[in-house]
Amino acid sequence: MVVLRKRTQAPRPIKSKLEEEFVSEEEQEEQDYSNVCCEKCGSGRHAAKLLLCDKCDRGFHMFCLRPVLVEVPKGQWFCPSCSNHKNLTNFPLVQTKIVDFFRIRRCSQSAEKFVSDSRKKRRRTNGLVVSKKRRKLLPFVPSDEPVRRLEQMASLATALTATGTEFSNELTYVAGMAPRSANFERERGEVVETAIVLPKDDAKTLGLCKSMVEQGEWPPLMVVFDPREGFTVEADRYIRDLTIITEYVGDVDYLRNREHDDGDSMMTLLTATNPSKSLVICPDKRSNIARFINGINNHTQEGKKKQNVKCLRFDIDGECRVLLIASRDIKKGERLYYDYNGYENEYPTEHFV
Repeated sequence: MVVLRKRTQAPRPIKSKLEEEFVSEEEQEEQDYSNVCCEKCGSGRHAAKLLLCDKCDRGFHMFCLRPVLVEVPKGQWFCPSCSNHKNLTNFPLVQTKIVDFFRIRRCSQSAEKFVSDSRKKRRRTNGLVVSKKRRKLLPFVPSDEPVRRLEQMASLATALTATGTEFSNELTYVAGMAPRSANFERERGEVVETAIVLPKDDAKTLGLCKSMVEQGEWPPLMVVFDPREGFTVEADRYIRDLTIITEYVGDVDYLRNREHDDGDSMMTLLTATNPSKSLVICPDKRSNIARFINGINNHTQEGKKKQNVKCLRFDIDGECRVLLIASRDIKKGERLYYDYNGYENEYPTEHFV
């Protein structure tokens, strides 16, 4: 199955009219030779960005597709109409299969008690007092119905299976990529941006969220497939501002090893003055639900309004990690979006939906 990929970078800007006048003879000959036009915009220009469907032979510009494709896909490629995503095979809604897929451990009452206690504390707290104190991160509140949690997990399992991704809820360090020591302060040298040290209370909350996932107490999120945006994530219940949505995880590698990679959702982990020490998270082989949360078009007011999640980097016991945190209250049924740029303004997003 060929998967439409969520984008982290938009294609290079289209050439100006002046640049078009100096197109090489070889490029001009290539353009004249082809009479294929893009099914979206109707133009046959920019042949290097024009993909042909391996089933129907129709053409599509990479920057006209939704989601946008960053590079020409390796192997076969099918247009949205011919893509098998329209007939996705849903993961079986069978508890034993879901438990095995996510390697869920036996449930304990500790996680549920912690969430219940935190709710009581927030009810007793006066709003004026809260404004004077540091705002603490909140654990996600799982859906009440066990069957609904199974449906949420099955939706993620469907997306992971379709993209050929193994479930993981931790950063992974694989031989041949960046070692774990590269992600610790003592090994970083001078970094452009130092991660904030996660306070103890927030670290405990993150630990609780991790524990709940291990025990099948799932975050109230549903992965759905949209023909324009690919896989995307919706809130399945009301989520409060400052709630930990998830940690962004995957294989950690040096940026220099991935500069020409066609990975669909790479995330900046650590930006160093020495580029050889900069790190990225690559979720194409191992990941969690973070991979399917989409980016916003931050060049428009409408796009900015959609943002309801923030991407924050924290130092946790000396290791840099990336958390996705609710930046405002999120209603049930609302899709989750965050700004890929983070602090670096590294990724152009003008082609995002």
